[in-house]
Amino acid sequence: MNVGLAITRNAVRRPDSPALFGDRVVTYRELDERTNRLAHALSDRFGIAKGDRVALFVPNRPEVVEVLGGIVKCGAVYVGLNFRLGPTEMEQVFDNAEPRLMITDSEHRAEAERVCSLLGVPLVDIDTVAYAELLAASSAEAHPAVHQVRHDDDFCIVYTSGTTGRPKGVLFDHARALQHATVTCLEYDVTPDSRYLVQIPHNSSVNITIVPCLVIGAALGFLDSRSFDPVPFARMVADHAVTHSFLVPTQLMRMLDRLPHSDDHLLSSLVTLGYGSSPISPDRLGELVSRLGPIFIQLYGMAEIASVGTLLRKHDHVAALGRSPRLLASCGQPSYAVDVRVVDGDGRDVAIGERGEVIFAGPHVMKGYYREPERTAEHLRDGWMHSGDVAVVDAEGFVYIVDRIKNLIIRGGLNIAPTEIENVLYRHEAVLECSVIGVPDPEWGEAIVAVVALRQGHTVEPEELRLHCRQSELSSIKVPVRVEVVDSLPKNAVGKIAKDELRRQHWGPGRQV
Repeated sequence: MNVGLAITRNAVRRPDSPALFGDRVVTYRELDERTNRLAHALSDRFGIAKGDRVALFVPNRPEVVEVLGGIVKCGAVYVGLNFRLGPTEMEQVFDNAEPRLMITDSEHRAEAERVCSLLGVPLVDIDTVAYAELLAASSAEAHPAVHQVRHDDDFCIVYTSGTTGRPKGVLFDHARALQHATVTCLEYDVTPDSRYLVQIPHNSSVNITIVPCLVIGAALGFLDSRSFDPVPFARMVADHAVTHSFLVPTQLMRMLDRLPHSDDHLLSSLVTLGYGSSPISPDRLGELVSRLGPIFIQLYGMAEIASVGTLLRKHDHVAALGRSPRLLASCGQPSYAVDVRVVDGDGRDVAIGERGEVIFAGPHVMKGYYREPERTAEHLRDGWMHSGDVAVVDAEGFVYIVDRIKNLIIRGGLNIAPTEIENVLYRHEAVLECSVIGVPDPEWGEAIVAVVALRQGHTVEPEELRLHCRQSELSSIKVPVRVEVVDSLPKNAVGKIAKDELRRQHWGPGRQV
């Protein structure tokens, strides 16, 4: 079994069922035919063979599914790229993946041509007449490779959205992708009748969303990830009876702040709204559940395990609003098929309530970092993927993330977790987003600085926010020495607040606390 064959099976079982929705509906019969044509075009016209890498460089749009299907049906490896990649990052990705072909659109053709001409890689623009003619001239019959691709053949490379350093290519084979799809459908209640709206960048969604829907036969829709406005999002949910979506906490905060309560009914078709990728304030999370109901599932993981490690499930959110409010600070319990541990520096399980590093094992952990055996060995040890996240676990197996190891602030010899301070700041009615970082301090080693963006229509003085922290449960050593109010916080490709960018801004020469 492989991902390409999943499309064909749905075309046989439910040929008229929608595979794609949006401006127009594409059935599984149509998707199967178009992906067959593209598979033949890739092999016949461009010489793409089993194991070759083919890159896709477009923003969110329905053709992502068509291109993915065509690539894997001819046995090639799908490399979905974030369209925000800069020239240097793009060259680094090409140096690692060595794609035989780049597929792009008219909007990003100039950027794609620059790197393709430099490295001698052919380019296809899906917005041209030539692309339509290429498909029309190719066979609609099944490509022979679709039955030759085995479960342990490479399926895709996902390049991580790190804010510094060389991008890491996370490699998955078909078996890992299909195992993960099964888990996702179970955990997220995805069925053949589901309608899943992809809002986060497609390159980050391939395992979380796209493959599970293709395996089960659900329908996919796409919204541009370049900006998130909760009102158009809600209207698309209503117009297309969307049942599932996934957002990052920044987008959920915008929903609370900018979606009028009178428009909440537009989201009534949602069965499951996943969220994850970065911490969220328990207080704000409580507001969301109270307002929109028990539709939320929190996901915690990392790209290297296809992003599903633990989940705070719908019933956990309900329990948190009743007898167990502490659960809103948790990222849940281990998912199906995933072994999750919290260990000390020697790899031993820590006691309940003690801090340690989160590690993962299971059938959908990555094969490795593509062509980087040393980096793979550093992070994937004895089958355990080391997350770099500090956490505690309680007696019921709920995991509570303290922070990233690299984010811990060491002040006067004390390890301070920024999330603890951020959660206090989020309680202030004016705060939309915040990030707390450590900066050099000659006496204490590091000083604490909070960078804050405000909710629409609110104003607040920095000293008021410091007073808010002083009057909280925080000890005096954890109160920020400075609060900076900015228009917006820097984000990486999937919408996470880019702490590394903030550190670069504040650790520069001559910067004083």
